[in-house]
Amino acid sequence: MKIQERTGAGAGRSAAPAQPSVGDRLPTPPRERKPALAALAVLLILVGALGATMLVLQAGDRIEVVKVTQAIPAGGSVSTSNTTPVMVAKDDSIHYVEWTQLNQLKKLKAVSAIPAGVVAVGEMFGDEAGVAAGKATVGLSLKAGQYPTGIKQGDTVAAYRVSSATGSGNSNSNSSSSSASSNSVIVDNARVTYVPSAKDSGDELVSSTNLAVTLTVDSDKAADLAQAASNGEVALVQVPGTSGN
Repeated sequence: MKIQERTGAGAGRSAAPAQPSVGDRLPTPPRERKPALAALAVLLILVGALGATMLVLQAGDRIEVVKVTQAIPAGGSVSTSNTTPVMVAKDDSIHYVEWTQLNQLKKLKAVSAIPAGVVAVGEMFGDEAGVAAGKATVGLSLKAGQYPTGIKQGDTVAAYRVSSATGSGNSNSNSSSSSASSNSVIVDNARVTYVPSAKDSGDELVSSTNLAVTLTVDSDKAADLAQAASNGEVALVQVPGTSGN
């Protein structure tokens, strides 16, 4: 009887389904790739970067304005040769002169000396120049040979009388007087306030025969210089610049 019971028990166990071994496990399906989600992630990154850039730009709007590259004396004007455009943060409390307004600015005069390297603002310019006390401005019209080549605004020059004696043989006294006044210094230290440049659109261009020059001189020299200039008897010589003019 015991043998039969054991046999029956063994038969019952053999009827149960056998468990698969570790090596016989079924393969798992591959993970599904989602390119749409990857593309969306990249798009979100780009949108975030663009948004950050826009915030930075909006935090300080920038405008193109006029910067002075060469010193402009009182009564002088801007030109394309002594200015350059620069970008600055927009500020409604500062009256910047925008680069698009350069041609209008050329018609105005510096109310006081403007050093190189500063950004132009409206308060620096006006319809009339602010000439310093004891100074005067004199306009000259010079022919070739009466001014040094390359003369420019801000230069320091000396003005000489260059008339020649034309009297006849019986006018010795007149000849002596002309000789005494000829080739004499009228002004030994004058500042070139204005001289046209060939680069300046809208301004009078430099020609081979005439040059319009404006000088700032001591007031007591202005009359003599103006008289000599009206007679075409002035020649300019460039000299080392000095401060205070």
